[in-house]
This record gives sequence, structure tokens and C-alpha cells, in this order.
Amino acid sequence: MSTENVRIVELNAENWYDCCKLEVSPEQKDYLEPNAVSIAQSKFEPTLKPYAIYAEDKVVGFLMYNSVQEELDGYWIYRIMVDKELQGKGIGKAATKLMISEMAKLPNAEKIVVGFHPKNFGAYNLYASLGFIDKGDRFGKEMAVIKNITE
Repeated sequence: MSTENVRIVELNAENWYDCCKLEVSPEQKDYLEPNAVSIAQSKFEPTLKPYAIYAEDKVVGFLMYNSVQEELDGYWIYRIMVDKELQGKGIGKAATKLMISEMAKLPNAEKIVVGFHPKNFGAYNLYASLGFIDKGDRFGKEMAVIKNITE
């Protein structure tokens, strides 16, 4: 599957249920809420922006970010996942790059921040490969990494 056909589409009536059916790998289940929980959260927190990840014409993942700045004076990535059957093919990285491009359009966008469990090595490797830096910030059980987008 080619990553050049990866795109993100705002969550809508046609793709939300497909996102709910996606699953992460068993070793990741402790690190991410189910997509249905994230989708519900976005309905009560209107600044959250949920998207379906498509590879060609199929929904293969889900992502969500906040459109207002939070801790560390950055915009936060809340979720990114690719279905367990399609992980390791570059889809998550391609979708994250697209998300960063969207987030860079937000007012005064200088930093993007994401938090994740330190033992989630897949997340760590993904964000490190995209230039996110661990500056030692911790929030409860999660570490936060930062990408400066104004440099």
C-alpha cells in the first residue's frame, strides 16, 4: 500500500462508524482509548478536531487534535492510530505529517505537543522520526514531546 494515497478527512456521517471498528495491536491497547471514546469526547469538547485516515478509499485510522493551545503553549495531538492490520507501512507517519500541516494553520501555531506512555515505543519512534523532542515534560503517567513548527 502506497503512502502517497494517504489522506485525512474530517470525521463525518460516512466515516465515523468505520473509525469505531478499527483496532490497535494487542500490545497498544493499554495506551489508547477506543476510537468511539475519542469520537464521543469530540462531541463534548468542540475544540477537538477528529479525522479519519484513508489509504486510497478505505478508512484505516483515526486522529484527533485540539484547535486551542494548552499546556506548554502548544497545540496538542490527542489521538493517532492505524488499524492493527496496516501498521508498519508508513501510513501513521504520512497521516501525522498531514495533521501537522493542518495544525500549522492554527492561530499563533509555534509548537505541537503530544503526550504518550513512555513504554509506547511505536509512538516514541514515530514522533522522534518527525522531529519531536523530549524536553523532560511529564504529565501524570505520560511523557510529552514537542515539535517547533516555526523554525
